[in-house]
Amino acid sequence: MSGARSTRAAGPGRRGVATDPRRSCGHGVLRRPSGDRGQVTVEFLGMTPTILVTLIVLWQLVLVGYTFTLAGNAADEAARAGTAASPGARQGACQEAGQDKLSGAWGSGATVTCATGGGMVTADVKLTVPVLFPGTVSFPFEVTGHAGAVEEETD
Repeated sequence: MSGARSTRAAGPGRRGVATDPRRSCGHGVLRRPSGDRGQVTVEFLGMTPTILVTLIVLWQLVLVGYTFTLAGNAADEAARAGTAASPGARQGACQEAGQDKLSGAWGSGATVTCATGGGMVTADVKLTVPVLFPGTVSFPFEVTGHAGAVEEETD
């Protein structure tokens, strides 16, 4: 019955008007069979900027989180290296260990400071957060990682 016609009422007093059910929109008005063609494409193209902005924001949040992770790990490594070094070489060992774990994009603007007091060695690492691509432009704020370790006793 692919080409069959049905008899439907098209309105008051118009009984028996033959309409094609494939072309009817329910009120006896005919419409083009391909009226909605391309609608999905148009809607997708309209949503593309929103999808791209969402992906960019998510990527930037990943970079911020990764920068926090790197700063914390570098501070841990710096504090650990500072406790193992002799008191005279502590600052150099601490800074070297803190910079060693950072890649070029994050290591170039990194600041590693170490301090000793109260039987503790503390390390602070400050990193800048890159904008979209590490190694290009950075945000004007810094992420700080802080760590401490107990000084090792020498016998």
